[in-house]
Amino acid sequence: MLVYRSSPVTAHLHPHLSQISGFFPICFTVGDIGLIGLAVMGQNLILNAADHGFTVVAYNRTTSKVDHFLANEAKGKSILGAHSVAELCSKLKRPRRIILLVKAGNPVDQFIAQLVPHLEKGDIIIDGGNSHFPDTNRRFAELQEKGILFVGSGVSGGEEGARYGPSLMPGGAKEAWPHIKDIFQSISAKWSTMVLNTVTCN
Repeated sequence: MLVYRSSPVTAHLHPHLSQISGFFPICFTVGDIGLIGLAVMGQNLILNAADHGFTVVAYNRTTSKVDHFLANEAKGKSILGAHSVAELCSKLKRPRRIILLVKAGNPVDQFIAQLVPHLEKGDIIIDGGNSHFPDTNRRFAELQEKGILFVGSGVSGGEEGARYGPSLMPGGAKEAWPHIKDIFQSISAKWSTMVLNTVTCN
């Protein structure tokens, strides 16, 4: 049995379904990328990705933050909410691409442990929390054994950078790069010709 609910994103992607009384199946996997952690950095990175044409699925452990975000800053944008890790994963295209923007340390490991049962070989976890490199190396090795691709990526530029173009420094499973390249290169900071010429001249 299919359960239906209203969704402007699925309406846009599947306009022929508008004949079904304006409701659309929740089972569509339309998310280009998922993001866990709706502090200001996480919210701004989601808004940045949405502005560049990506559909983002947002999740936070305190799910009321998801609802508040969708009703305010994310309203009218290509952003979907999830109230569980399982729902987040179910809404993502394959290979799944999931960014963690949570406190470094145990919270990263805890979310990885929650994610793994819902992932498949070739799915990608990206830790954007500036973790200590031995932890990144350990997670890379542990997830590699499960066939899951792990990337540790520094995110620099603060709240404004996350919103309009952060400096992203990914490292990890090289097999992941072809699948995350489009998003990383779209949302990251860009060198303008004017800036480049100024640096060169000086």
